[in-house]
Amino acid sequence: MTVTIDAQPGPFTFEPSKTALIVIDMQRDFIEPGGFGESLGNDVSLLAEIVPTVAALIDHARRSGWLVVHTRESHAADLSDCPPAKRLRGAPNARIGDDGPMGRILIRGEPGNAIVDALEPAAGEIVIDKPGKGAFYATHLGSELAERQITHLVFAGVTTEVCVQTSMREANDRGYDCLLIEDATASYFPAFRQATLDMVRSQGGIVGWTAPLSALTQSRAQA
Repeated sequence: MTVTIDAQPGPFTFEPSKTALIVIDMQRDFIEPGGFGESLGNDVSLLAEIVPTVAALIDHARRSGWLVVHTRESHAADLSDCPPAKRLRGAPNARIGDDGPMGRILIRGEPGNAIVDALEPAAGEIVIDKPGKGAFYATHLGSELAERQITHLVFAGVTTEVCVQTSMREANDRGYDCLLIEDATASYFPAFRQATLDMVRSQGGIVGWTAPLSALTQSRAQA
């Protein structure tokens, strides 16, 4: 059984049993006031706006029998996996590892590093802690997907031009067909989000396909 949806630059066809939804970094540190995202001077409400759409996408994936994967950008408590070049960003008193309103910023196990309550992973879903921007770098994501014979990936999350795009490009290099759900991804800079969508689907889908959630939910399976 396959599913085909209307997408750009053309139809996207996949088999649900070989498809995974990858939800990138929908964490309190990026989405809620007081976290790392706001410490960089960003308007976090731009990211919070997509939470209901991402929730609807996750629900669709679960009902459709897809593998669901959640990622968190996070670091060890001793910062051994955080290069100085990455840490030395943001306000001097609000950098990775510093104390913030939701605990130490982007540190595993801290309240701010958690995925927002509305998108809490269900039992049995995979949660990947990644020290970099891409979901494949220094993680076990590749082996998890290979073990389940996944061939197609559907992406959502934040931010579009950084961790989402990096993860899609990593996946493309590894041979996966990738779809980005347009209204389930966001950036602190709307123009960057739009530019990323244009880049992903340019030149016949150089990185992958894009489509709104409605195109996915209205699709029909074919024998």
